[in-house]
Amino acid sequence: MALIVILNGRSEQFDGLDEGATLSEAIGLLGLKADRVAVERNGEIVGRALWATVELFSGDKLEVVHFVGGGTAEDAR
Repeated sequence: MALIVILNGRSEQFDGLDEGATLSEAIGLLGLKADRVAVERNGEIVGRALWATVELFSGDKLEVVHFVGGGTAEDAR
């Protein structure tokens, strides 16, 4: 059975994951770089060090923010 969570306000089905899969596994399936992501699960921020132990269950609400860098020093002026 696929894991279904609410990701950034939309239902997202993870076909490769079952209930109890870790947050780390879900982030990996999304193809996001862990060092550029912040995650909130059910209203609480989850530190990156805990991702491998935090289990996900259908109906969990995830807010994922992906940080993107860019620009030049001139843009900051």
